[in-house]
Amino acid sequence: MSTHRASISDLAAQLNLSVSTVSRALSDHSRISDATKKRVWELARQLNYQPNQLAAALRKGRSNTLGVVVPHIDGQFFALVVKGIETIATQAGFNVMICQSNEDAAQEQKNVETLLNAQVDGILLSLSLSTHDFGYLEEIRRRGIPMVFFDRVVESQDVSAVVLNDYQGGYEAVCHLIEQGCRQIAHLGGPQHLNICRNRYQGYADALRHNGLPVDPALVNFSDLRIQDGRQGMECLLNQAPQLDAVFSCNDLALVGAMQIIKRRGLRIPQDVALAGFSNELFDSLTEPMLTSVDQRCEEMGRTAVKMLLELINEGPTKVAPRQVVLQPNLLIRESSLRSDLLQETKA
Repeated sequence: MSTHRASISDLAAQLNLSVSTVSRALSDHSRISDATKKRVWELARQLNYQPNQLAAALRKGRSNTLGVVVPHIDGQFFALVVKGIETIATQAGFNVMICQSNEDAAQEQKNVETLLNAQVDGILLSLSLSTHDFGYLEEIRRRGIPMVFFDRVVESQDVSAVVLNDYQGGYEAVCHLIEQGCRQIAHLGGPQHLNICRNRYQGYADALRHNGLPVDPALVNFSDLRIQDGRQGMECLLNQAPQLDAVFSCNDLALVGAMQIIKRRGLRIPQDVALAGFSNELFDSLTEPMLTSVDQRCEEMGRTAVKMLLELINEGPTKVAPRQVVLQPNLLIRESSLRSDLLQETKA
């Protein structure tokens, strides 16, 4: 069975017409007679001809494709951001190419090169954990390709970006733990060169200070926030500060690892150690107890970022001033941090 895909050249050869005539007939050009159009379309149906939409779009100066680079799509956050992006992009008539950097800066750069070679009309980018050098992004600027960052961003006034108020999310989570009677609150933090990790840590530290509590280095552990990092970090924290009574984690994945160690040590959640995380992952409602977490408004972030990108594409990147949109977090309180009932029983 032949796998040859019929082309315009095949149609032209069989009909003894020029390629340009066949192309005009397929696009319903007014200069082509109805009889010729009919002949062309009948043969196109017989040969199951499929027009090359990308080539046609490029001839018009656009690929109608948006590129998206995410660190990973393992968890719920980036998957839902991409869902929000695709919803709006599809409505606007654009396809979406999705690349994963797998938290690797070199792979992130290759992703961007792939998207540029595919002649995408714009790029949406969230940085990897290991990205420190942003020089490769200059090629995007040089080519005049519109770009919008989301979640993990280059902190500069001359880029367009959509972020969450990570500081406020961390601040509210820690204030909640303090309201539950916790006083020795540990933090599982991420790489501090990343805006999201640094801002969540700052929210943690300020919440402690504003409530008259010290920021104790023995209660802070920085890592890449994988499950195994949460396990190792929790072991270290409990060894250094066995009196700790709560943990605020920069993400929920590390918090699951921490939860395993807490239980292994025979400690109860939340009676002995209350827990609050960040990201509102799907598994938060499947753990025992269910995890308190900061919701990041994932789909809204994706929708907002792609709308911003489409505006840059339609108006031209030089005509729209760079701007940053900051979404407000929502603390979802679940059993892992609720100690108020226990406090009431103690007072009684």
